[in-house]
Amino acid sequence: MRAALLSLALLAALPAHAQDPAQDQSASGSRLFQAPPGCTVHVTVQGAACSVEHQFTCSGDPAGWRRRVLMDESGISLSDLIDDQTQWIEANYFEVGATEVLSPSNPDPANLDTLLSTGADAYDFTTENPDYGLTRYVGEDRLTGETVVIDGVTLDVTTFDMVAYDEAGTKLWTRRGGGFVQRDWRTFFAGRETSTVSGTPEVLDDSPVEFAFPGEDGFLSTTPRHGCNMLMSSLGPAQGGQG
Repeated sequence: MRAALLSLALLAALPAHAQDPAQDQSASGSRLFQAPPGCTVHVTVQGAACSVEHQFTCSGDPAGWRRRVLMDESGISLSDLIDDQTQWIEANYFEVGATEVLSPSNPDPANLDTLLSTGADAYDFTTENPDYGLTRYVGEDRLTGETVVIDGVTLDVTTFDMVAYDEAGTKLWTRRGGGFVQRDWRTFFAGRETSTVSGTPEVLDDSPVEFAFPGEDGFLSTTPRHGCNMLMSSLGPAQGGQG
């Protein structure tokens, strides 16, 4: 669940001076992701739905906080910041340009320790957006008890249910499905899920396919490797440019 929000927007995870991280040229001529000064990229992850993400930490952040930039074929689509309990602190959807931050007071914050120790974590928290007001998120993450190994990385399998409400209490959307959590990194990854907005369900699977670490092929790559042609085909000719 906590791999990404599906709301109107999230607030930029990068420092203000680096909201558009640079891209360097590699020796082969391909574009490489460059983290802001004071930040260290730990892993590059290729997803099944034409995505590539870079996870990094920055020296100016509190201990245990982790940043991520998610990219598609057009460039950066999302950046976000989580704390050591995987709460969404801030994030930004670049394609829509709207922002959200975690509200300072929440009745039941997300808690990774609870999930890992008990097998389930219910949550009820609110984010703030200067243009759209408050959004409330209510749901639960659960461990299935299964683990999988993807490209040498061991992940716990999760399931989740989640509902978002606007400030007036009107339901905006629901999400349910599966995902993964990496215990040592204390971070979630997307899986196969169904999102329902205005009664219309949409299924997406952006499960991790490849993990690249410093010195390995694909580390810092900005080019998605998996599922891009499939996404374009599923959109149809009228929406083909949105791939």
